[in-house]
Amino acid sequence: MSLDSARWFAVLIGSFLLSAGMTWLGIRYAHRRNLIDHPGQRRSHSEPTPRGGGIGIVVAALAMLGAEMALLPREALADLLLCACAVALVAAVGWIDDHGGLAARWRLLAHFAAAGLVLLALSFQPASIVPGIHGPLALVVLGAVWFGLVWSVNLHNFMDGTNGILAFQAMFVFAVLGALCAHAGAEADAWHLGALAAAVAGFVPFNFPRARVFMGDVGSGALGLLIGIAVLRLLAVSEIDPASGLIAASAFVIDASCNLASRMVRGRRWYSAHREHLYQWLVRAGLSHAAVVATYMGWNLLIVAPVLWWLNRSAAPAGTGVVWAVLLYGTGVALWIFGKRWCQQKVKSRRRHHATA
Repeated sequence: MSLDSARWFAVLIGSFLLSAGMTWLGIRYAHRRNLIDHPGQRRSHSEPTPRGGGIGIVVAALAMLGAEMALLPREALADLLLCACAVALVAAVGWIDDHGGLAARWRLLAHFAAAGLVLLALSFQPASIVPGIHGPLALVVLGAVWFGLVWSVNLHNFMDGTNGILAFQAMFVFAVLGALCAHAGAEADAWHLGALAAAVAGFVPFNFPRARVFMGDVGSGALGLLIGIAVLRLLAVSEIDPASGLIAASAFVIDASCNLASRMVRGRRWYSAHREHLYQWLVRAGLSHAAVVATYMGWNLLIVAPVLWWLNRSAAPAGTGVVWAVLLYGTGVALWIFGKRWCQQKVKSRRRHHATA
């Protein structure tokens, strides 16, 4: 094993242990400060559970960035520092919200500011998505990506409502994107993503299958931003199809986006708390939290992973990734509609059974 490999393996282990240790401390802190989520109509759990355990993931991720900054020459620090500040800003807003609530406008303002820092750090160019983009169209693409980063922060927060679901999704995305980077020869990016997956893994024993703590907004928002950064960073690796990041993150993007569109079409207050995501309907239909997580991981492992492998196994014609992304997202939307209708029928059947029992 080379010295560099040994150093990075130490980073993986350290990231896992630091995350686990800080999560354990976060549980003790939450009990002292009475940061407890109680069961209710819009929640999927059945007993009081502390929140804010995601602080362990945040601390481990920031520690990794800090360690890397300490090893880099001074002129190379600016980009990492901007990304670290963006993650810290989203996490800080989530931490405040976990302690008693924060107006939505202030949260969104912080999310847009953090997304702007990320775009500045990555020196994002619309031409990295479609070569030759310039002028007004480039501004449109830049605005869409900026909004996409903010949406990533919020959709991962929305999807954090069942034991282990966000943690396993994040580990899958980081791991599969890391594998693509390793295959493409981008070893540093691969190790970075591996360290993030290790940080999330340090949280899992406290949240799955039984939840001793919830991630809270501090962890879910920061993870959403980190996943958005990973998807954008992948665009700089020419050997990886540009659509790979969106394909890897499809499970959560489809559920959250379909749910948002459905509520808006029906005239619901899309920003209010609810239990209408597919994963929430699956729990209401009688599936256990572990079975719901297995369902989403089934999509990732049986559909997403093979598509990514096929797409990146050799040089594919330009635009192939976009075609696969459209097909995969179309399939996902159809499954979302079918799954939700199945759950609704199941819930109605259970209510009729209880009413006649």
